[in-house]
Amino acid sequence: MMENGNRAMTARFRTMNAMLEQLRLSSAVRKADLGRGDCVLVTTEHSVYSIQLLEDATYCIRGGWFDRQKLSPVTGSVAGCTWGGTAINRDIIAACGLHLEFGNRVVTSRIREVLVIRGGLQGSDGLRPIHSPELLLGCYGSRSETTLVG
Repeated sequence: MMENGNRAMTARFRTMNAMLEQLRLSSAVRKADLGRGDCVLVTTEHSVYSIQLLEDATYCIRGGWFDRQKLSPVTGSVAGCTWGGTAINRDIIAACGLHLEFGNRVVTSRIREVLVIRGGLQGSDGLRPIHSPELLLGCYGSRSETTLVG
């Protein structure tokens, strides 16, 4: 604690070691763990994103900011995950508690949940693409209207 006149101030900061320990304890999805066609569903504090691996570093991205900008689906890249600042782990596509950063510099709110669906392109003849509003309604029902606020 530092004394500053009559007020006591506590210095708070996160070390890189503390951030790496948090990452080790979370169930991170690494880019190297994904195969062509795998789909990662990422639920953040304010949105839901669907990220499907097309090629080595190219993804089909739907949801969240991209839906609000009427850009979905967009082909793009994932820069990695951050702790909310400028330190970025480029090997990770998503991990709970972190923020996802896309190649166009869009940074999401904090990630709440991550789900990996393997082999999205193989054997998907009977499946159709689903967009964020429909996904939110299916997951949250009528509460999905309030989920998008913020």
